[in-house]
Amino acid sequence: MQRVNTPEILDSDDCPPLEIAASLHDISRINRWFGGMATTRRLIQRVAAATGKKRFSLLEVAAGFGEVPKIAGEQLARKGITLEVTLLDRVRSHLLPRKRAVVADALALPFPDCAFDLVSCNLFAHHLEPAELARFVREALRVSRCAVLINDLIRHPLHLALVYAGFPLMRSYVSRFDGVASVRRAYVPEEMRQILSEGGTAARIEISRHYLFRMGVIVWKEAATLSG
Repeated sequence: MQRVNTPEILDSDDCPPLEIAASLHDISRINRWFGGMATTRRLIQRVAAATGKKRFSLLEVAAGFGEVPKIAGEQLARKGITLEVTLLDRVRSHLLPRKRAVVADALALPFPDCAFDLVSCNLFAHHLEPAELARFVREALRVSRCAVLINDLIRHPLHLALVYAGFPLMRSYVSRFDGVASVRRAYVPEEMRQILSEGGTAARIEISRHYLFRMGVIVWKEAATLSG
């Protein structure tokens, strides 16, 4: 299955506000039911185990409603791991009103070097072409102290079939169109590793597969102290 870069409606500045809200609610529900929350939680647990840290400041890029880091943080708190989350999105209407919410470009993060322990994104990487993806990770590494976390889809024909089968669960036509487009433009782990390796982003990259065609990526900061 070849990658096809089809623009998504939610990325358009012309998407109606009500459809934006409905689609973001659909995405939140999909993340809860089909592995999105669990993937981010496991990536953070891996970093905690490797570094010995129990408290992290986290920048969530292309955050939307920010439900993934919020719920992951609640689940991790039961395991003694604390997250202090800042949300970033390019569109104000994608963000819920919060104290820690920033409108900015993911490819030009408005923060100093090493401003956060972790920079994370969920369902964002497939929106970027290879050169943009490598650029984003370089920028995210600049802003992070420990690692960059990528939670994204894996392109596969069966995954595409599951999206079509899941249309009745989606309230917005935007979600149905964008769901198909997302799988078609998603990367596979081998492509992700090649893009990041050739992009000069880091010396150490970990890629894992998770429930229902989810990919988890940890791009370690070279200066990060690892205990395991």
